[in-house]
Amino acid sequence: MVYMFAFAILCITTSGDPNILTDFVTLNNTIDANYFTFIGMRQLVGGEYPTTFKALKVSMNEFPTLNGQSVSYAILEFPVGSINPVHIHPRASELMFLVSGSLQVGFVDTSNKLYKQSLQVGDIFVFPKGLLHFQYNNDTKEPALAISAFGSANAGTQSIPASVFNTSIFGGILDASFHATRATIRKIEHGLEG
Repeated sequence: MVYMFAFAILCITTSGDPNILTDFVTLNNTIDANYFTFIGMRQLVGGEYPTTFKALKVSMNEFPTLNGQSVSYAILEFPVGSINPVHIHPRASELMFLVSGSLQVGFVDTSNKLYKQSLQVGDIFVFPKGLLHFQYNNDTKEPALAISAFGSANAGTQSIPASVFNTSIFGGILDASFHATRATIRKIEHGLEG
């Protein structure tokens, strides 16, 4: 029994992307330096700023070379007044570096304590793995740009508003969970359609 308990603890402490037994994972044996190069961020250089929040992701879905490397990336563009709504990354922590502008950020731990911060250019903030968090550009004049690194090749993103209100969870469950009327829940659902 003690061995099983020790094994369970070892499995928990080493959870994350699986270790690979080679230098990198390939789909075939004919690769060159292009296999290790991602050009999808070139659109940022000289491009126009978006009108709504935009995340340009570089995970193993966009860049298969990351498979087995336990790392991924995102560029987050925040026009004036935009928000990256409350969400979680179930498989990785997020380390955000603010390149330009300012952001209000925060996360909620499992005891429902809110940790919030006002970030300025050059600040770095960590969002622990699996915890509910957000980013908001409340500046009325300047956009913000941030770079996020993740400790997984496939961190995953689960939008809480979309997961709760844009699924087929029985309405009575949502009414009771939020202590709200059916009309209020429908209004929220309708507001998220689009």
